[in-house]
Amino acid sequence: MTINEALSEVATATKLDKKPISALEVLNEAYDYARPSSFSRGVRLDFGNFAVLLISGTASLGPNGETLHIGDFRAQTRRVFTNIETLLAAEGATWKDVVRTTCYLRDMDRDYAAFNEERTAFYQQQQMDPLPASTGIEVRLCRPELLLEMDAIAIFRTDSKNEPVS
Repeated sequence: MTINEALSEVATATKLDKKPISALEVLNEAYDYARPSSFSRGVRLDFGNFAVLLISGTASLGPNGETLHIGDFRAQTRRVFTNIETLLAAEGATWKDVVRTTCYLRDMDRDYAAFNEERTAFYQQQQMDPLPASTGIEVRLCRPELLLEMDAIAIFRTDSKNEPVS
């Protein structure tokens, strides 16, 4: 299926359904934090036979909102991929459905090479082709012990065809 065919099918959808995404086995909800925050872990949009997943910025957090792997950039990176993978799976998607990521690093000079090595290894393990579009940004994150955060956008068919969009 081409992008134009997919857009044509989405354009004919008569209804848009929207619901929050959750994966409590790896991430609690932000409103359950000691200092609650008001956002969803992600939002699923259904357009006819297509779903779009908007995954919020995800960090190296555990199921109780605790920071995991403090001081270990590579371990935090792997946990971010695991958390996003679990959120995707909760909605029937995989990393192969991801079309865009934004990667927020606390220290680009210090950590980008390690990040790129971990990301490349993960994407190779997932056999991703094509790779998602991506942007890397140096930022101050919401907790001083977090070294990176990533958000993602995925799109996939919800009917039985489930052929890749190219």
